[in-house]
Amino acid sequence: MNSVKKIADKIFWIGGSDRRLQRFENLFPIPEGVSYNSYFIDDEKTAVFDTADVTIADQYLENLKKALDGRKLDYLVVLHMEPDHCSQIDKVTALFPDVTVVASKQAFVFMSQFFPESQNFNKLEVKEGDTLTTGEHTFTFVAAPMVHWPEVLLAYDDKAKALLSADAFGTFGALDGGIFADEYDFERDFLDSARRYYSNIVGKYGAQVQAVLKKAHGLDIQMILPLHGPVWRKDLGVLLEKYQKWSTYESEQDGVIVVYGSLYGHTASAAEAVAASLRDKGAKDVRVLDVSGTDVSYLISEVWRVKKIVLMCPTYNGGVYPPMENFITDMAALSVQNRVFALAQNGTWAPATAKPMSDKLSLLKNVTVLETILTFKSALHASDEEALNNFTDAIINA
Repeated sequence: MNSVKKIADKIFWIGGSDRRLQRFENLFPIPEGVSYNSYFIDDEKTAVFDTADVTIADQYLENLKKALDGRKLDYLVVLHMEPDHCSQIDKVTALFPDVTVVASKQAFVFMSQFFPESQNFNKLEVKEGDTLTTGEHTFTFVAAPMVHWPEVLLAYDDKAKALLSADAFGTFGALDGGIFADEYDFERDFLDSARRYYSNIVGKYGAQVQAVLKKAHGLDIQMILPLHGPVWRKDLGVLLEKYQKWSTYESEQDGVIVVYGSLYGHTASAAEAVAASLRDKGAKDVRVLDVSGTDVSYLISEVWRVKKIVLMCPTYNGGVYPPMENFITDMAALSVQNRVFALAQNGTWAPATAKPMSDKLSLLKNVTVLETILTFKSALHASDEEALNNFTDAIINA
């Protein structure tokens, strides 16, 4: 059964959702599923903006054929060459061999790497400021390098006042019959997924996102059409405000996450004690997370959400517990900034994790690593109460 949804005059959604894929990019768990959005322009000339992932290929091609309703396809516009959006290029060009493929110079280079047959495509190379007219609609291309690949273009339609935003403004999460954000409770249904998507996939490129936001500020944007997640036609400020915070590494809330590693439960127990002490001292937003049992993509999302991060780590083989070390490595890879870190270390004979954690965290831009460290041996006891109190005081006052 085809699934074609009207977005605006002569603009249609022809994407699909996948609820069976377990990991996005074979890396990030997506129990909420994911949508792959493609947009069809039914104008004097027909056009498709991006294709879809191989996992929904049958649904996608059925939607495309339904939207065309026997017409030929004039343009296939490729804004982003990542495989979850370009996997059907070969199928579409085989179905419509006369189609003109529109993309940036770099996108055509990537296209030849995925599809050697693309050397025979009818091609139209475009860059920032170039336009494509389909009749009533004229699309102006906006360069968005490293959001989050180097070849990315966005496209602004002056008739619908719509920004086709590639991977920008996207989110994890399948679409439940509705394609518009205002058909959902965004904060309940998509905010956590949107943050996790942004922080893990785009988070490293805050400066590049800021550059795109500045370009977008000069356009009369009334709709945002991303490649993942719902289309925005109302309350765009809600999404733009989040992107402003996320791309400047500003926390959403003055919360605290307590992330612990624990071999046998003693550091876990200490983490609960730290969380309880923080709440007793007035902290309202405190979450305790097991670094071993929580996928790192969720930890990274929480880092983007809160201001303060407590790392409680046992000594393992004379160094940092491996899942904690991996978490810190991921934060460094994603250029985490503007955060406060508090460190606790445990070890039966030689607690020795605070210094290597501090050394690695100090390489991050504009972060504070508190001097007050909680050190305990084997387990936290009543005799450690003063040290615990000093530790949580330092966190509260940071």
